[in-house]
Amino acid sequence: MQQSVVPELAHTHTRPIHWLATATALAGVVALSSVLQPGSATAAQSGPGGKSAPAATAPPPDPAGVTFPIECGRAKVLVQKKASGDLDGDGSPETVAVVRCEAGIGTPPNGVYVLTQGGSGAKKPRVVATLIDPKDRLSVTDFAVRDGAVTATLFGYSSADVPSCCPDVKEQAKWQWKNGAFIRSTPAGAQGV
Repeated sequence: MQQSVVPELAHTHTRPIHWLATATALAGVVALSSVLQPGSATAAQSGPGGKSAPAATAPPPDPAGVTFPIECGRAKVLVQKKASGDLDGDGSPETVAVVRCEAGIGTPPNGVYVLTQGGSGAKKPRVVATLIDPKDRLSVTDFAVRDGAVTATLFGYSSADVPSCCPDVKEQAKWQWKNGAFIRSTPAGAQGV
């Protein structure tokens, strides 16, 4: 007779009472886990200066229907690009819109405007700042809103003699809200042409 290395264990043969005890324990764990839930997750985006801003409660302003300070005559005003973010650190998003007149030919200049929701219960967005005036004859590309700043690549003209088709000046621009105004600077590493 050969003796087993492992002694016989009483619970190696399952009986209905073992299944019932396992099912009861599992049901208790499931019931307890539904009662003991972690708190809801919240996310806060860092605003200017690395300060944690509260989560935005309102959607960003929509540029549709906004009257922009741009003269287009009979042509329509066209919102080419838009981006949103909390630019002033108040927890509410602003929208930055790149706007131009819709022209059949040529490259009309852009205007860049900052929109916010109307104050005092007004729901219609309004223009609160002009970053680029169309009178400056600039075209905007590589436009973004990130980390509380607006960045763009601007194409312009060195003189009034340069044809509108062929801008000959390229520059990088960055705007940030400081001391109650948008301050324009040149991003680090930017080069002009």
